[in-house]
This record gives sequence, structure tokens and C-alpha cells, in this order.
Amino acid sequence: MVGMGFFDLRSTASRFRFFAVLEALSWIGLLTGMAFKYLPAEGNEIGVKIFGPVHGGIFVLFVISALLASRELNWNWKTTVLALASSIPPLFTVIFEVWAVRTGQLGELSADASKGSAAAAPTAS
Repeated sequence: MVGMGFFDLRSTASRFRFFAVLEALSWIGLLTGMAFKYLPAEGNEIGVKIFGPVHGGIFVLFVISALLASRELNWNWKTTVLALASSIPPLFTVIFEVWAVRTGQLGELSADASKGSAAAAPTAS
């Protein structure tokens, strides 16, 4: 089915992209929950209680998807370590995903991106 875009999870690369973005979004939720817990004098822990476990679960799914992508897309050890390390700082999974697409590490997602930029180049001149 053509045109499913972001939610087409049939390939390893698209599943990796999905979990990279989801992991970053869960970081935003957790950081927001932490702000409400620690910034006001009488903090509210509900955000951390909700987003802590959600982020933890998505983190595990991201690590699994990164390891599967590493195996199936033949990443070298440096790319694999970068992918795994990107899960630690907030929002870095998306930064890694953008880099991986641009450098050809995400299979058909990288090929789609290069086709799009190649098609756009002649019209820009």
C-alpha cells in the first residue's frame, strides 16, 4: 500500500524511525512531568507516574528496534553504538534518525530521501 508514510511499519527502517520519534515524544512527556513535579513549591507527581513507565517501555522498544536495524541493515559497530547512545539524551533519537537517513544507513528510507532531493534539485536551478 503506497502512501502510508510514517505509520507504514512493514520494514525494519520504518519501525526504527517510528520508535525513534516515539521515544523522543515520550522524553518530552517525561520532562514535562518532571517540571511539574520539581518546579512548583507543591509539586505534582502524576506526570512522572504516567510518563516514567511509558518512556521506559518505549525506550526498551527503541533499543530492540535499533539492534534489529543494526543486524538487518548491516550497520557497523560505530553506527550501532551511536544509535544506542542516542536513546540516552532527550530527543537525540530523532537527531540520529535524520543523520542515518542522510548518510544512507536506513535502507529504503535513505533511498527515498535521495530520490526526493535529486528530483527537487533540477527544479531549484
